[in-house]
Amino acid sequence: MRRLLAASAVAALTLTATACGGGGGEAAAPTASVTDPSKITGELTWWDTTRPDSEGPTFQALIKEFEAQYPGIKVKYVNVPSDQAQNQFQTAAQAGTGAPDVIRSEVAWTPQFASLGYLQPLDGTRAVEDESDFLPGPLSSTKYTGKTYAVPQVTDTLALIYNKRLLKGAGHEEPPKTVAELKQAALDVKDKTDADGLALNVDSYFLLPFMYGEGGDLLDVQSKKIVVNSPANVKAIETVADLINSGAAPKPATTDSYANAMTALKEGKAAMIYNGPWALSEIYQGKEFKDKSNLGIAPVPAGSVKAGAPTGGWNLAIYAGSKNIPAAYEFVRFMTTAKAQAKIAKEISLLPTRTSAYADPDVQGNPDVAVFKPIMDTAVPRPWIPEGGQLFQPLLEGYQSLVGGQATPADMLKKVDEQYHGIMKDWS
Repeated sequence: MRRLLAASAVAALTLTATACGGGGGEAAAPTASVTDPSKITGELTWWDTTRPDSEGPTFQALIKEFEAQYPGIKVKYVNVPSDQAQNQFQTAAQAGTGAPDVIRSEVAWTPQFASLGYLQPLDGTRAVEDESDFLPGPLSSTKYTGKTYAVPQVTDTLALIYNKRLLKGAGHEEPPKTVAELKQAALDVKDKTDADGLALNVDSYFLLPFMYGEGGDLLDVQSKKIVVNSPANVKAIETVADLINSGAAPKPATTDSYANAMTALKEGKAAMIYNGPWALSEIYQGKEFKDKSNLGIAPVPAGSVKAGAPTGGWNLAIYAGSKNIPAAYEFVRFMTTAKAQAKIAKEISLLPTRTSAYADPDVQGNPDVAVFKPIMDTAVPRPWIPEGGQLFQPLLEGYQSLVGGQATPADMLKKVDEQYHGIMKDWS
């Protein structure tokens, strides 16, 4: 999952809107053709949000397998950049025209789309097969007001990804386990090699490990309380500022920093970044990692309270206004089977959402998945609320102002808190 959360401000489209496609109703009853699903016919459009070069081919190969199994169904594959898909889907669904039959929905978008009535309820349909097999965290992101509106496709979290050669050259045989060790290792890399220590990505999602590490969070959902402007979070942002001011991390650009950090790692110009399993297929294209054994993956370094990274991932959801609902059920079902997830894990290291998939030899044979699985087990759930997708733009703007020198950590979080209260007016 490439970081797309800056685009989450698209939720400016009102949360009280209703879908022109007639969403929010009861799930359609199984059709007679279910007795022989291979006889279902129809043409459906799928909006995919993966990287078209390094990830797209795997998903397109799965489409070919699906069409061979379902010869009466044709799938139009459309790759939509992940930082544009949320806005484009909302616009199309609100207008009642141009929306895809199936969308690859980021976990934070799913409850928002469901609250707007844009998604087809899936309980009791063939789209959801063996629900008990899904990991609890990813499955929880598919629910809204007690109903199921998506099926978990892949899950993810953040880790410390590092260049073993550069760390060893700086005198570190093991990756840092705490933020204090991270700072020292980064300074040692800068001092003893020709590379920078840590490349930061100015994206709000990448601030969460620092906040969680100090015991902070964005919201207290149970109490309906906004907690972003807390002493713990101020300490976390001060830590990020110190990494930059000390030289452990070079001052990042406020735009394109994700691409810049990835390039720096791939070319050996930076020893460490924070990123997730979705980035691995691209990282391995870099000259530093033609020898894959040079890439290290470790849990994010712990703050003073704990080590914690956010739960992320992608679901498959069906547009409520689709004219091809039975075909869409079969497609979602096929693309979220343990077999399909094992293929994805084997080829591009994306983490399965099904427990059974981790027993597949193809999954067990991928060392990257084996490393990420225990990190995923300790990931911190994000708030699965309709406003969840709107939380990141204010935080991004604050991060940019911090890096640009326009705000202190305390000023930054005070401003974010004000914006959050504008989004969730009935929260304290």
